Amino acid sequence: MTNQTLTAIDGIRVGHTTDVDARTGCTVVICPEGATAGVDVRGAAPGTRETESIRPGRLIQKAHAILLTGGSAFGLDAAGGVVQYLEEKGVGFHAGSVRVPIVPAAVIFDLHVGDAHVRPDRQMGYDACVDSSDAPVVMGAVGAGTGATVGKAPDVTPSAGGVGSACRHLENGLIVAAITVVNALGNVVDPATGEIIAGGKIDGSFVDITERLLDAKIVPGTNTTIGVVATNAVLSVAEATRVAEMAHDGMARAIRPSHTMFDGDTLFTFATGAHSDSSVNSIGILASDVVAESIVKAVTV
Repeated sequence: MTNQTLTAIDGIRVGHTTDVDARTGCTVVICPEGATAGVDVRGAAPGTRETESIRPGRLIQKAHAILLTGGSAFGLDAAGGVVQYLEEKGVGFHAGSVRVPIVPAAVIFDLHVGDAHVRPDRQMGYDACVDSSDAPVVMGAVGAGTGATVGKAPDVTPSAGGVGSACRHLENGLIVAAITVVNALGNVVDPATGEIIAGGKIDGSFVDITERLLDAKIVPGTNTTIGVVATNAVLSVAEATRVAEMAHDGMARAIRPSHTMFDGDTLFTFATGAHSDSSVNSIGILASDVVAESIVKAVTV
């Protein structure tokens, strides 16, 4: 069966480190050859690293890995392990006599789920790289999604979130795929019907988190959905950024509400440059579709 996850794109590897007891972990997306990168942050409470280095107009044109991690801001320590692994492999931006791996990162807040004093660290980031492969992405409560939950409000019981991945292959050879870590304030819905498929419950029944948000005080800092859209297309940094922006439409279709003041919703783009016959419009449309599908998979696998 054709790989229908992010690793269907040649040159992309994904690895997880999972701490089941502490309910946290991290997930790394690696492109050793480097890929044109973009990013778009839509949530108002992000935790990120090196997002400014991959903005249009900056010196850096490519990143070598993207880290998605639990542990809130503490979890950004895991990026050091990714950098160490890549340096050992001779991967990075040429800076004279050394190579500097470029590793943007984003976090989710999972500290209230497991052991708040155990967070992804340098070793966990390194171990995720060692685990990385081009096999179909393992989904569910693994890696950065280990402690993820969805649908949060006072007196509401959230559902499990997780890691999901989806892919589209076109006949002309274009591939667009996504991996997401779903830890949303809102509920996850079927984009086609609007039916809640995972989210907050009271007495075993789903509740409308949007209505609860209007009427109740929500605890800040407990959410965020993050992910990577990858393609084999040729994109400039500005175009990769635009694709990340368009991909957020998929998040909005699958999570209600999304992009709130209590989410740090962030999407990255990775473009490997192997396929030259495609448009930013086509890639962005497909990106929003695979993001939505990956979010659904994260809570249904």
